[in-house]
Amino acid sequence: MIAVFNHRFQSLAVALLVSSSLLVQNAWHASVEAATGYCQFSADLIARKDQLRQAAIQGNPNAQQNYRALLKTHAEQLRRCRAQSWPKQQAIWLRLYPCDVRPGSLDAVMDRIVNRGYNVVYVEAFADSQVLLPPNDNPTPWDTVVRGSGNDNRDLLAEAIAKGRERGLKVYAWLFTMNFGYAYSRRPDRQAVLARNGKGQDSTSFVHDQSQAFIDPYHPQAMADYTQLLKAIVKRRPDGVLFDYIRYPRGTGQESAVGEVKDLWIYGEASKNQLIKRGTNNQGRALIETYINQGYITRNDLAAVEKRYPSEPAPLWDGRIDSANEAKLSFNQRYQRLKSGIWQLSVAHAAQGVVDFLSYSASFVMNQGIPAGAVFFPDGNQTVGEKGFDSRLQAWDKFPPSLEWHPMAYAICRDGNCIVEQVNQVLAAASPQTAVNPALAGFWGQTKDNRPSLEDQMIALRSAFPQLQTVTHFAFSWQEPQFDKQRRFCKL
Repeated sequence: MIAVFNHRFQSLAVALLVSSSLLVQNAWHASVEAATGYCQFSADLIARKDQLRQAAIQGNPNAQQNYRALLKTHAEQLRRCRAQSWPKQQAIWLRLYPCDVRPGSLDAVMDRIVNRGYNVVYVEAFADSQVLLPPNDNPTPWDTVVRGSGNDNRDLLAEAIAKGRERGLKVYAWLFTMNFGYAYSRRPDRQAVLARNGKGQDSTSFVHDQSQAFIDPYHPQAMADYTQLLKAIVKRRPDGVLFDYIRYPRGTGQESAVGEVKDLWIYGEASKNQLIKRGTNNQGRALIETYINQGYITRNDLAAVEKRYPSEPAPLWDGRIDSANEAKLSFNQRYQRLKSGIWQLSVAHAAQGVVDFLSYSASFVMNQGIPAGAVFFPDGNQTVGEKGFDSRLQAWDKFPPSLEWHPMAYAICRDGNCIVEQVNQVLAAASPQTAVNPALAGFWGQTKDNRPSLEDQMIALRSAFPQLQTVTHFAFSWQEPQFDKQRRFCKL
């Protein structure tokens, strides 16, 4: 008798909860806009949805049906609010954990994202040598995020896409690109794939955090491995794919800039050979090879090359055309011009590898009818001093204009003006066809470490660039630190 009574009481509680939730729906839009202006749900609505979700997880069939109906209602209300608000798309960056295979965990994550007014989510699908694929369906050389505990067939990426769409969210797959991860760098069969500088270093000995292992973008094995990943990702049909870490590593102090050829990450076998091939005659190829090996060229090196190939008027390479005027220059003048030109060629070669790797990867995705985007730092391609460059060599202004551009506007200043300046720099370089979607770092409702609140940053951006359609926030873990910690460190 007691069991029957408890069952009836729980059913009545769920019914009352659903009824109460549905009664307040008509007032949702006004209450949310009055409270925040960012399409965020009220505390009462959040609590009601949480309670209904818990009842659904416990197996109550009525609760399950009503929970799905409530999700549909909230999805439509969020769609209407975002259509009338700025920006039209508000996105957040999300990392999932093995514990998200627990019943209801993904539902709780996606509900919280909707509750905060986001209608797009970027799910991290490849990072730190791990892929968000099922162990039994992982054709890549990387480990899966979920391993063991009877979850060999769990597909968290596919589940996140489905649960996001059920709530009216667009779900992108967010991928590291040239950073293949520390575990990859430990593989004996992949040592030739790693990017190397002229000091014999790969990035694991250059950046000491055991998470960054950058590859030589000219190496065919790097592209083959990454293509396997892309095939698996597009098979899940996300609403888009975002490419991150499209660059070389950045060191600290003086190592944050490159000023000579041996600083460049072009000493992997594939990259080095491709640079030599950029010479368009024998003198050009011989001088490039000498330059790479020595780290400089001398007047004697130039004289030796000219003597070795006397029928050629001058060393030539991509972008360098011999002219009649050069023959009129003195030997010293020609040497100075060549010394400067070969440095510029080497830098351009390194930067072009980044652009080419991105272009191929993005084309693969877009050929499947899926949008692609590039994530970058606005200051990742700046010059340093008279002839130096930021070591990342992230030539984002050369990225394909058909991509979405996602500049990480993470500058720190009290009023947000420095963030506006970074976004303005990108908009000035972008073509009219390019969607620029700035990424902001911060917290709702609080200034922290001299970083303005997300509200203040959004106000500054809207005032300066009302034409922006999408603004993104890094990251979900910043907005929900306790919830993220519980999911990250739970035990299955």
